[in-house]
Amino acid sequence: MRVDIQEKLRLALGSVKDHASVGKAMIHNHHDGFSDIEIAVLRATGHDNCPVDDQHMHEILFLVSNSPGSIPFLAERISRRLCKTRDRMVALKTLVLIHRLLRGGNRSFEKQLRGAHVSGHLQMSTRCFTKNPDPSVCFLHKYAAYLEERMGWLINQAGKLEPVMPKGLEFRYYEEKSIGMVFRKLPKCQLLLDRVLDCSPLDILPSDNLAQAAMSNTLKESFQLYLTLCEGVAALVNMFFDLTRSARALACDILKRASQQSQKLHDLYENSKRIIENKNLGYPSVQIITMEHVMSLEQCLPCSQNLQRPAISHGSVFCKTTGGSAVHVLGCLSKPTKTQVTTAAKEGKMNENNNNDISSSSSTLFSCALETKISMVWVVFDEDDPNQSQGSVGKTLQL
Repeated sequence: MRVDIQEKLRLALGSVKDHASVGKAMIHNHHDGFSDIEIAVLRATGHDNCPVDDQHMHEILFLVSNSPGSIPFLAERISRRLCKTRDRMVALKTLVLIHRLLRGGNRSFEKQLRGAHVSGHLQMSTRCFTKNPDPSVCFLHKYAAYLEERMGWLINQAGKLEPVMPKGLEFRYYEEKSIGMVFRKLPKCQLLLDRVLDCSPLDILPSDNLAQAAMSNTLKESFQLYLTLCEGVAALVNMFFDLTRSARALACDILKRASQQSQKLHDLYENSKRIIENKNLGYPSVQIITMEHVMSLEQCLPCSQNLQRPAISHGSVFCKTTGGSAVHVLGCLSKPTKTQVTTAAKEGKMNENNNNDISSSSSTLFSCALETKISMVWVVFDEDDPNQSQGSVGKTLQL
């Protein structure tokens, strides 16, 4: 009963503060004509326990698009709102507004808002809440840390998250793109995933609608990050034995971190399914990377320099020993979809008694595998004959 009275008193006082702030902004009327932007920010970050209204967000985007040079002003007003408030709801709602603007604005707006953050106009400091041991305040700090790292990412034309890469990193060949994917994009993905894992749903109450909305937006972006992680691990496995010794050691560190993150991500999604009330979230099926196979791959490092390049197939890596036996180090990568796909990659015949299907081995990086079929038909094309039909251009030789 006492808690309800305190909450009602907080909402009443907060409503008075909101009206006073809006009235002050109307009277002040900035000479640049940006007062409407400040009023929209104040209304979007009120003291009520409700998610950010789409109407306020679209109003801000509309006002900014029709006011050239207003994004630094918008960033300063958002930062001022966050730094001056002592109310957790207002602070969290301000952070949610930043997140929604990043997700809802166009590429130009997103770029300029990121530039405002780099220049210091947009700050996401929550220092005034450091002495509060409340779990909900703990989530506030972790969510702010996530948004700080999220500022280094953008939404591409396909609607997917990708890290902002420095200018000049243009890859001309496929090998350069693969190396850029593994050693530039993948570590950034893992860093942002760490910030996602810090945002525990255990710190969120079922009645906290605002925190629930913030966690839902974070989870949606984590699904794309997990897809990027899977693609990066697959590229790393395929190129592992083509790398230098130092690069292989770095690759093993990346795989170890990916193994830990896959387990934590699985636990995060399981907890979120129980606590987060948003039922429209399409959780991926997380395939846990086993640390045993990462360690097996690491054991191949000392012996790999004196040996010839091992045979590498899609989704599997082999380290050939002096005895000629194949050790299956890493298995196949499965994308986190509900469609179960299987991999049947076969190694060349080693001897008559040791010719096993690789996909049947229990040593897999993930619990699922991919299926690829390689054609064993060689097509020999004859010279063009105008009298021949199109369907009989070539003849086939069965291998």
